[in-house]
Amino acid sequence: MPSFKIDTSSAVVFVATPPTPKLVSKQTGEIAIDRETGAPLAMVGLLVADEGEGNLYQVTVPSTGVPEGLAPGTVVHVVGLKARDWENTFNGQTRHGISFRAVAITAGA
Repeated sequence: MPSFKIDTSSAVVFVATPPTPKLVSKQTGEIAIDRETGAPLAMVGLLVADEGEGNLYQVTVPSTGVPEGLAPGTVVHVVGLKARDWENTFNGQTRHGISFRAVAITAGA
């Protein structure tokens, strides 16, 4: 499925939730790996405020692109943010949504 670039150049982006490992399976605790770089993946909650509107995104980022010590409220810049729609069927239930992925998150002011 195609992905779409998200322009955050005019937005203020805050960390809403600190990075946590993205899991393949909650039962096994296996951490997801980036297919391109081989780096473990992390999930970071970001609040993106732009043009009087704020949205919360759970963004997947390779752990190599996440600086140490990101805490809620920290202003950051997002590098290469993209959105991709997804759909899957499991046990006869169809689910769909939008996933967000970035190349890196950098501290910013």
